[in-house]
Amino acid sequence: MSAKPTGHVRGNDLILTRTFRAPINDVWASVTKSESTARWFGRWEGDAGPGKVVRLQLTHEKDQPWTNLTIEECEASRRLVVAMKDDYGEWRIALTLTQIDETTELSLVHYLSDPKLAGDVGPGWEYYLDMLVAAREGTARPSFDDYYPSQKAHYLQGV
Repeated sequence: MSAKPTGHVRGNDLILTRTFRAPINDVWASVTKSESTARWFGRWEGDAGPGKVVRLQLTHEKDQPWTNLTIEECEASRRLVVAMKDDYGEWRIALTLTQIDETTELSLVHYLSDPKLAGDVGPGWEYYLDMLVAAREGTARPSFDDYYPSQKAHYLQGV
């Protein structure tokens, strides 16, 4: 069964959101604490802070590679901007959290060097964000095969 794509491309920005019935600080911990990020994206090690570099292990990728992750901006519980470079290119990503009443919205913006990259990158972020949802809810992890290549055409519409 294929997962339904939720994101869109605006200019060179790939934008995806997820909403959680949880306080902002709780969701922030899920996207910044190494023991939490390990459950859905990858663990990291090092001294974190704006302008600093940490080592990130992509534990759900083939061979579980390590890469350097530069923290460009960090406004605790609200905004995190990171950049990294690996064999597949340069990646700059912003996470913005907003709490309204008892829900927190997480917005992920991946700044693409070319909007055509969205066909490959979009399904990957759908998968990872659904991994975050599963990790937080204690439900079964999704399968990447449900995202790629079936969502590729969605992310290439209008590009």
